[in-house]
Amino acid sequence: MLLKKSQLIDGQQIQITGSKSISNRLLILAQLFNNIDILNLSNSQDTQLLKTALNSANNLIDIHHAGTAMRFLTSYFSIQAGRTVTLTGSSRMKQRPIKDLVAALQSLGAEIDYLEEYGFPPLKITGQNLSKNTVEIPANISSQFITSLMLIGSKLQHGLHINLVGEITSRPYLEMTLSILRSIGIEASIKGQIISIDHHSGSLRTEYYEVESDWSSASYFYALAAIGRKTIHLKSFKTLSLQGDSHIKELYWKHFGIDTLSDFAENSITLMPDVHYKKPELISLDMNDCPDIAQTLCVTASVLKIPFYVSGLQTLKVKETDRLVALQNELRKIGVETEIEEDSIQSISFSDVEELPVIETYNDHRMAMAFAPVALDRDIEILDEQVVEKSYPEFWLDFAKVTRKI
Repeated sequence: MLLKKSQLIDGQQIQITGSKSISNRLLILAQLFNNIDILNLSNSQDTQLLKTALNSANNLIDIHHAGTAMRFLTSYFSIQAGRTVTLTGSSRMKQRPIKDLVAALQSLGAEIDYLEEYGFPPLKITGQNLSKNTVEIPANISSQFITSLMLIGSKLQHGLHINLVGEITSRPYLEMTLSILRSIGIEASIKGQIISIDHHSGSLRTEYYEVESDWSSASYFYALAAIGRKTIHLKSFKTLSLQGDSHIKELYWKHFGIDTLSDFAENSITLMPDVHYKKPELISLDMNDCPDIAQTLCVTASVLKIPFYVSGLQTLKVKETDRLVALQNELRKIGVETEIEEDSIQSISFSDVEELPVIETYNDHRMAMAFAPVALDRDIEILDEQVVEKSYPEFWLDFAKVTRKI
């Protein structure tokens, strides 16, 4: 898709559907407890794939590129006594490690076999009644591994105590899961490095749950507002959010002068550029709690030519692609040289490039959407643009609503 140089249209309003992260957690819980009606469910491809998999009676479950579905379903099928499934995905999914989650489940008594390479999907899972209630798992690999265990904890005979080993990454996602569990009547807590989930066998407190809109998707409009310096209205957002990526509010105010104004009556927010904003000399951040918005922030800083150093990004290496390498490669095409390490990226220099940047997306939805705001600065081409369907199918339609070609 060729995006011609554009300008932001002032005051446009966008409606973004429910959070993918919340929706996916609720789908697992709804399947386990059978009495949750989910309102404003995410229409992302990932969520639809998970929903289809949960409703399927097939022995072969293919979740394609949906990493969250792979992780959540691994635990879910482990406790479906009497059922055996093969859980597989795309070629990239078969390169994404799942060993730590599988080992944790096996220590609880789960029967899981690797069908190809050790430590990676596809998996053969034979459902069991798990009676053990204590498990240990590294805390610095993926919060989705831990959440996967948390979601099934209340269905285990004696509940579940999860011992987190090492530094906890993406902690807000764990807090989100705890909050959802408590809201539907399941006792759950985190104290130090121990997460405790009580057994729950009765009916749930909540029969319906309205999903708040997705802050990860909102981040791309913060980038547009920061570069284009115009207001954007976003509907169905709560400033007091369960989502870790809602931290975008503070980040874009501090570093890019974008204020978030709330209309509680309309349940909406307005992104308002500060007319007195001055660019900082350096953006230095630890984004361990919200790594999924790091690409967006780095691209924003790059367009505005603000030097940046972002750390806490170790989980980006095991996403849809190695996002640090991908980000370095594609930033170079818009004139930004960077240096990357295992958990960080740092700008080294900024230069002007004459040739048309053609952005590879690496089967990664966030690469496409993070680079789209570059069109406010220059012509840019985004390859494989339909990859956005993974999390935000209407992105290009909404992008067109708030921009016009110059």
